[in-house]
Amino acid sequence: MKLITNTQVSVDGVMQANGARDADLDPGMERGGWARPHFDAEAMEYVGQAYQRADGFLFGRRTYDFFAGYWGAMGPGSGPIADALNARPKYVASTTPTEANWATTTVLSGDLVAAIRELKAKPGGELQVHGSGRLVRWLLANDLVDELNLLIVPVIVGQGIRLFPADGPDLALDLTDSRAFPKAITLQVYKPSGRPEYAA
Repeated sequence: MKLITNTQVSVDGVMQANGARDADLDPGMERGGWARPHFDAEAMEYVGQAYQRADGFLFGRRTYDFFAGYWGAMGPGSGPIADALNARPKYVASTTPTEANWATTTVLSGDLVAAIRELKAKPGGELQVHGSGRLVRWLLANDLVDELNLLIVPVIVGQGIRLFPADGPDLALDLTDSRAFPKAITLQVYKPSGRPEYAA
């Protein structure tokens, strides 16, 4: 399977609290809900189709717990996102004890790099990561990402956790696809391609 990350980010790289303001989930984050107003019907249809393409989902523990409580509570026929998440295999990469209380979930433990490589070696199309910023950074650092999908929302949030840290590994990216939606969200699809070139 091809490992694909899917992340909604602001122009200044924030990914935290994109859907709503939640003081319990994101303490201190006062500017939650910055992405939702920009999602028109066409952008939402794209997101639903992306989830439907998945053969499996890989999560960090925090995102898994949130998704299980929200999407996992929905019944069949609730929509393309809920239906895909509830029916397809889910994997949690976690170094802390995690309860797999959502159907079709496997908790990965031990050597996570080896476990994820084993998943990628299975037949199938897409192993998708949604959200899970810490996991995405770790996957990139361990050369496990095949495709990086960024839905860039036309807003500068100015606060919150960013997808990429101020000081981290460098990575060259090849742009393989791009698309603009009616309310100015843009999709950028990248393939990691080793270290960047630097001018002398």
